[in-house]
Amino acid sequence: MIFYSWNVNGVRAASGKTDFYPFLQRGADIVALQETKATPAQLSPELLNPGDYLSYWSSSVSRKGYSGVAVYALQEPLHVSRELPDPKWASEGRLIMAEYPRFYFFCVYFPNGQKDEERLAYKLGYYDAFLEYAEEARKKKPIVVCGDFNTAHREMDLARPRENAETSGFLPIERAWLDKFVARGYVDAFRHYRGDSQGDYTWWSYRANARQNNVGWRIDYFFVSAELRPNVRRAWIEPQVHGSDHCPIGLELTF
Repeated sequence: MIFYSWNVNGVRAASGKTDFYPFLQRGADIVALQETKATPAQLSPELLNPGDYLSYWSSSVSRKGYSGVAVYALQEPLHVSRELPDPKWASEGRLIMAEYPRFYFFCVYFPNGQKDEERLAYKLGYYDAFLEYAEEARKKKPIVVCGDFNTAHREMDLARPRENAETSGFLPIERAWLDKFVARGYVDAFRHYRGDSQGDYTWWSYRANARQNNVGWRIDYFFVSAELRPNVRRAWIEPQVHGSDHCPIGLELTF
């Protein structure tokens, strides 16, 4: 199975760029989108069901035009859940879980903590609530989770670690949560497949020609629970695909 994940920074805007529909036409089994910034009622039929895809959407109810995630799937899931069970974390359109016979698939847009201390605390609380939810699901079958985690894990995951040591997205407390996530048995598929490669990023600021100069961050991930480690055939990043300040990432699993 081929999976893609992409923070599109507005699905309506991204769909107007030349790379969007050719990207979907590759025919991946599942395509996960983050930061869609739209409700299904605002979308064209072409965006709701491009080609042979079924689509599932979760939109923010607390703030219009904000956040949001979507999953395009060729195969209908056994079950789809939206948002975390606790209402405290369930108003911003940040999660879709699709159940398949062999695994649970999570598309998540984790909060950004750069605004202030309150949002950083919300981000960290969301991380913990998600991990608890994933661990419960994992008791039944393995986990595939993808999305924008809004944190670079290690120094090799951003171009300028020293300059960003006190910036949310690379704070020790945020990185420590990713350490905990890995310690619980979740495998960073890209690092598993590519090792400690350098200069591989998934997000670039729109400022100062950051993408052209590859001054970026790797904050978008595929993780699989350790049971699926042997199933990882390849994992990759596609910086050549434009349409957002993020680029798509891919995963191939064999069963």
